[in-house]
Amino acid sequence: MPASAEPATSGPLTIVLFHSVCGLRPAVHAAADRLRAAGHEVIVPDLFDGRTAGSVPDGILIKDEIGKEELLKRAITAVAPYSDRGVVYAGFSFGGSVAQTLALGDEKTRGLLLLHGTSDIAEGAVAEDLPVQLHVADPDPYEPHDWLNAWYLQMRRAGADVEVFRYAGAGHLFTDPDLPDHDAEAAESAWKVALGFLADL
Repeated sequence: MPASAEPATSGPLTIVLFHSVCGLRPAVHAAADRLRAAGHEVIVPDLFDGRTAGSVPDGILIKDEIGKEELLKRAITAVAPYSDRGVVYAGFSFGGSVAQTLALGDEKTRGLLLLHGTSDIAEGAVAEDLPVQLHVADPDPYEPHDWLNAWYLQMRRAGADVEVFRYAGAGHLFTDPDLPDHDAEAAESAWKVALGFLADL
């Protein structure tokens, strides 16, 4: 392949980072700032239109009130101005499920970074050579071992290049310093690995 025809691999990534069911909390903005400091462009959609929650159960109420179809519509609308350039989808917990859904439906996806959450994989989904990295608590009540094992196998069958990192004893949303789940050591370890993953895309 002539050099002029090779895909561009240099320069910053465009990352779309989706919040958890707790909404667009300070921790999400802090994560976006961390990614920007590494040289990336980061878009942080607010799927809850300003609403936040102090716990996962309270956040689930907000999510269910808005509804899955509306939330997905908001996510697609937020990504639309950037998708042609080939974005990296990322998200926390529920936001990870949104990121995964969009990434598997976008032929130009550059990568998928999941923190604390995954989603169902449609039968026949194709993610040929898609770089995917998941960081999850071990154990995690929302991502049990049997589910994660099945998810991993399905992603591999779809063609994705998958890495899974588990953090023993951490809470579900262990990267959020303002929640009881927070585990500073696990969070820093996850971010170090995640930034390396992004640097290699």
